[in-house]
Amino acid sequence: MTSTTAAHAADLVAALLFILSLAGLSQHRTSRAGVVYGIAGMGLALVATIVVAAQSIAAGAIALILLAMAIGAVIGIWRARSVEMTQMPELIAVLHSFVGLAAVLVGWNSYLEVESHGSRQTEIAADLLTIHHAEVFIGIFIGAVTFTGSIVAFLKLSARINSRPLMLPGKNALNLGALGAFVVLTGFFCASPNLPLMIAVTALALLLGWHLVASIGGGDMPVVVSMLNSYSGWAAAAAGFLLDNDLLIVTGALVGSSGAYLSYIMCKAMNRSFISVIAGGFGIEAPSSSSEEQGEHREIRAAEAAELLTQARSVVITPGYGMAVAQAQHPVAELTRRLRERGVEVRFGVHPVAGRLPGHMNVLLAEAKVPYDIVLEMDEINDDFADTSVVLVIGANDTVNPAAAEDPGSPIAGMPVLRVWEAENVVVFKRSMASGYAGVQNPLFFRENSSMLFGDAKASVDAILAALGTDGPSSEPRSAARPATVGG
Repeated sequence: MTSTTAAHAADLVAALLFILSLAGLSQHRTSRAGVVYGIAGMGLALVATIVVAAQSIAAGAIALILLAMAIGAVIGIWRARSVEMTQMPELIAVLHSFVGLAAVLVGWNSYLEVESHGSRQTEIAADLLTIHHAEVFIGIFIGAVTFTGSIVAFLKLSARINSRPLMLPGKNALNLGALGAFVVLTGFFCASPNLPLMIAVTALALLLGWHLVASIGGGDMPVVVSMLNSYSGWAAAAAGFLLDNDLLIVTGALVGSSGAYLSYIMCKAMNRSFISVIAGGFGIEAPSSSSEEQGEHREIRAAEAAELLTQARSVVITPGYGMAVAQAQHPVAELTRRLRERGVEVRFGVHPVAGRLPGHMNVLLAEAKVPYDIVLEMDEINDDFADTSVVLVIGANDTVNPAAAEDPGSPIAGMPVLRVWEAENVVVFKRSMASGYAGVQNPLFFRENSSMLFGDAKASVDAILAALGTDGPSSEPRSAARPATVGG
């Protein structure tokens, strides 16, 4: 077996490992194995790539490749060890931008090597040159859209720019016009490749990527992150065609298709149009009145919340991004353990887009070792709220907003939400009465059965734990909760 044959065999094994990785990541219990499969597949792919490259390039070039890999590994390990869980969405957005930029650079290199200088013209059959031209143009377009779109997503997720949607006049016409211009430019480029057209498509795609994501509001950002993941996959696949790398094509297609399907599932969960969200057409800024308070709220103290919990038969905890920001998952896990020891039924209700990244809350709860079997999805828990004594809303906002179900004029109207207001008592953990990431006020805060526990979520849960004390477990479930006594 030659080294080239062995490398191709390694590519096949790596592709299978990537498939196993995706399968493993579909469930909590197998997610660790899925990560290991992915790491093994990527390591094998890198080795195979180096082996193939060594057959045709100088030793000095191989040394530069290994140096670049070492630098990237050091930076990657440093960021992975230092990044907070709350920063994962923006970190992933940045990583997507790298893939997009790489696709743009690969496309430009292929143009300069083939179309401009003609050094590889003899390696490509004349009847395939037009296809190659299209690959270059499409790869650059997808990569550039991914690059600037991911940068804007990073800026929004990290609060460096406003999360509200950009509302340019005729924005849908602008998007459609850009796509039409791309199709026309592609035809001209395939007929006669030249540098001005390369510059034009790159600039067009960079502007389109920026506008697409800037036009999407904060409430839809989880879908955007998922879709940018899909874009990065297709960008990688396009680069694979240009580099004649089968593994890159397969891997890019896996990422692209799985990311697109995940985005579709999330849009269904949010009652959003897949096309309108991805096209930047759904971002509608909330009316100014939607951010104003809609009544008087009641406040509750930690000791009173603890008393409410001790008298509860059943408790449902609905986490959101605020729990991640406060890093309150470990105290929440301890509160869960304490209540279950006292005979209280405790479960979690997780909305499909809770947090700013698909599965964000699930990862946090798994990190805190909350049992998998009590972490339920929205569809599994929604019908049980009416028979729940107490709901603790910890850092969630838009995903528990009754306006989605009751106000047809709301920007989030029609979005399926956790119907926490149907419970006997609701305690909302929040720093203030400010609206959520989508910029929409939440009428839940003013319901008669709702109370606000203001402050840092971690500190509030710690205060409840202190109020609960260390009493031994009770074998009898508690009776229905009484209304909370609220402060001024």
